Amino acid sequence: MTILDGKSLSNKIKDEVKISVDELQKTKQITPGLAVILVGDDSASSTYVGMKAKACKKAGIYSVVHEIPETISQGEILDIIQRMNENPSLDGILVQLPLPQHIDTTLILEAIHPLKDVDGFHPYNVGRMTLNLDSFVPATPYGVMRIFEEYKIDVKGKNICVIGSSDIVGKPMASLLVNAKATVNVCNSSTKSLKTHTLDADIICIGVGVPFLIKEDMVKDGAIVIDIGINRIQSGKLVGDVDFEAVKSKCSYITPVPGGVGPMTIAMLLKNTVKAANLRETREKHKQKETIC
Repeated sequence: MTILDGKSLSNKIKDEVKISVDELQKTKQITPGLAVILVGDDSASSTYVGMKAKACKKAGIYSVVHEIPETISQGEILDIIQRMNENPSLDGILVQLPLPQHIDTTLILEAIHPLKDVDGFHPYNVGRMTLNLDSFVPATPYGVMRIFEEYKIDVKGKNICVIGSSDIVGKPMASLLVNAKATVNVCNSSTKSLKTHTLDADIICIGVGVPFLIKEDMVKDGAIVIDIGINRIQSGKLVGDVDFEAVKSKCSYITPVPGGVGPMTIAMLLKNTVKAANLRETREKHKQKETIC
């Protein structure tokens, strides 16, 4: 059994990002810029945004966090995003989710310029990703694919069970795997006999936010288990959606929680931000054409 060490890999990627940022500054006099919109005072969201800001600073990426009250109107958020879209020094824009109930999340995400959509949630990028075209890919599934690459795990032809069908993780994860020529089975809360599907899987990818959902008897010998879930249980301990201690002896590879997929999310967000910075000239050309028209 091999532990898939996302923490070490994320540090490797962050070092690569730092080199890319230095190169951009030397050759194009560009410092990548990332703007984060944080609505409300959710402690988990605030902690995560703080981690993003810290990682940006270490990589040499300029970052700004707009902390706004939960009572803000939808129109005010749209105005903020519009100003960010027009700011040439900001290459990436992301809105920390979830948003308050009175805000239309889809409308907000669609307002972000597709070439600044470093979260990969804009329909433009979702569509291009699904069609296996160049796009911004959501950071968490992007990180899982990078783990497969690092550990030379070939998903082609493998039976893969993706548990969870969220727009942020499950759906893009399935699309990336289909494009890699895996045979993908997506399960959700309405799936009957989840165990039947997981036992047939060479690889299980789960991210649903249910502690210890995957038990030892749900995993076949030699399977690869990618635990994307993260939950804080009553004791205060962070755990995944997989019963790690019970399942690990049956696996060929498994991600721990914490230290598996989690650290990869921020690392891949940084990569997306650098990619967006490389598109700065393209964005400005598009803007000039729009002005002329």
